Amino acid sequence: MAELQEVQITEEKPLLPGQTPEVAKEAELAARVLLDQGQTHSVETPYGSVTFTVYGTPKPKRPAILTYHDVGLNYKSCFQPLFQFGDMQEIIQNFVRVHVDAPGMEEGAPVFPLGYQYPSLDQLADMIPCILQYLNFSTIIGVGVGAGAYVLSRYALTHPDTVEGLVLINIDPNAKGWMDWAAHKLTGLTSSISEMILGHLFSQEELSGNSELIQKYRNIIAHAPNLDNIELYWNSYNNRRDLNFERGGDITLKCPVMLVVGDQAPHEDAVVECNSKLDPTQTSFLKMADSGGQPQLTQPGKLTEAFKYFLQGMGYMASSCMTRLSRSRTASLTSAASVDGNRSRSRTLSQSSESGTLPSGPPGHTMEVSC
Repeated sequence: MAELQEVQITEEKPLLPGQTPEVAKEAELAARVLLDQGQTHSVETPYGSVTFTVYGTPKPKRPAILTYHDVGLNYKSCFQPLFQFGDMQEIIQNFVRVHVDAPGMEEGAPVFPLGYQYPSLDQLADMIPCILQYLNFSTIIGVGVGAGAYVLSRYALTHPDTVEGLVLINIDPNAKGWMDWAAHKLTGLTSSISEMILGHLFSQEELSGNSELIQKYRNIIAHAPNLDNIELYWNSYNNRRDLNFERGGDITLKCPVMLVVGDQAPHEDAVVECNSKLDPTQTSFLKMADSGGQPQLTQPGKLTEAFKYFLQGMGYMASSCMTRLSRSRTASLTSAASVDGNRSRSRTLSQSSESGTLPSGPPGHTMEVSC
């Protein structure tokens, strides 16, 4: 009789009784999709209900990344191209994310009744502690665009101990002056709300070019079922108070800040002015070429790379592997250091758009980076 040989077969992922490999694969895919979709919650605050979506699970000793969108958008239309970008996955695997929708801006939101008093931007900022308390999160890194950047800045001023860092895109920290109000009123006589908001989001060059991106967002805003709600958020933004930032004064952001604006964007001057008012030892200024009014939509790759350096500067993701961009960046900074020597704290580094270099200089420097 031939000798029998014993063969050990180990099943790495045992199937449930009666479950075929095809069914198991479908179940795993469904669980993965559910995780990718996030978990949406609503919480009551003194100023009404606010909706937010959480992705991932809290990481020990790490803050949550909390985003706040601009007028005319919600968290998906404002941030999805950025957070779904391939290189961003390395970041989001290391942090839990909380995407906040301003009241009435979430998908499927009912239209507020006539006469509803929409919260001011200051009150929107005062809703954030309710969100963090609900989730039992102690600290955040905020990422805001436009009105959302203002809201997060206001929150950071009143709750500095809970904010580890801020990425502020297209922030305008100033209240509207009389000339701004007059121009706004005149524009309102000849333009629809949707066109006014588009002019806030994108540059005139972009609007004139009428690219696929512009057509997409024009359609989203003009045909939004909650357009009346969007107008209320728009009015609150236009009635914002001055943040009164003062370099060296008591009113300033205490955490590391990365200011971002597109070259020739509608808010370029406002962001430049904001940069001049913040602590130069805590602030980086990123001016992105070829990005238009919404860098997170048009240049998610460059913004992801800059965000990674920002997090590394805060002591996170130190073991992150260097990419082609970071190698180029290192070479550029080494060359620049040998030539510049000890210049003043405020400096400008110009990098070509083609190379995509996104430098993050040494501590204690406010940098204007054109990339």
